[in-house]
Amino acid sequence: MPDAPSGGDGAATASTHVPARVPGAVALVTGGGSGIGAALVSELVARGAAAVVVADLDGAAARTVAEAAAPADASTVVEAVTLDVADGDALRGAVADVEDTFGRLDLVCSNAGLGTGAGVDAPTAVWQRAWDVNLMAHVHAADAALPGMLRRGHGAFLHTCSAAGLLTVAGDAPYAVTKHAAVALAEWLSLTYGDRGIRVTALCPLGVETPMLADDEPLAARFVRGTGRILAPDVVARAALDALEAGEMLALPHPEVAALEQARAADRATWLARLRAAVAALGG
Repeated sequence: MPDAPSGGDGAATASTHVPARVPGAVALVTGGGSGIGAALVSELVARGAAAVVVADLDGAAARTVAEAAAPADASTVVEAVTLDVADGDALRGAVADVEDTFGRLDLVCSNAGLGTGAGVDAPTAVWQRAWDVNLMAHVHAADAALPGMLRRGHGAFLHTCSAAGLLTVAGDAPYAVTKHAAVALAEWLSLTYGDRGIRVTALCPLGVETPMLADDEPLAARFVRGTGRILAPDVVARAALDALEAGEMLALPHPEVAALEQARAADRATWLARLRAAVAALGG
């Protein structure tokens, strides 16, 4: 990771665009047992990370990913841990363990996510679980990792937020709401710490071929599949790390998301009317 920029007029503006470097970095990937998380692990290893810790609620899946990604020459250390990111204390402990083991934590890929397929009538427990996984996990990871990063003057966060965090998604109110909050947190972190060497990238893809889209029955899955191209996780992981290394705030593997966000801002009523028509066509 690069040293934080120093001094001089205009330093604040320049520092927000200083890239993060993956080669030689120590990284933690949550939700690393499948989908985008597993692809991020492989891509981090391919780009020369010094160490990658794969964390997942499914510890066996995390170990499988770690074993598959570990290079034969051991140029990157790849380890696996079982972790429920909704458990703030456990997440903080995982960050501390990485720092104790490797002496630092340069990059947190806060990737674990949860869909519900529910509306506003979902039980409070469903809303709370979505809140804990899709937002508070990012909060706890940042809170735990920031002190060390700030002491060293550099560090990076890659938050998997989904295009639902910039736009919305039909058929899943908790997901849409918590992903919006995740984007807001990424922006706040960049606003608050961008001049102190902290880089933040929010990953906002549309459809990705992951277990979340495996079931075509829920309206949310049909809605996402109807939005356009479904990308492979490895394509999304490459786009995410490209954006992170370029110092971009948003990683948009589907470039059309930028146009959709602009259309939403320009005429929200028309944009929503078009979405309602699309949902009606899906039988939602």
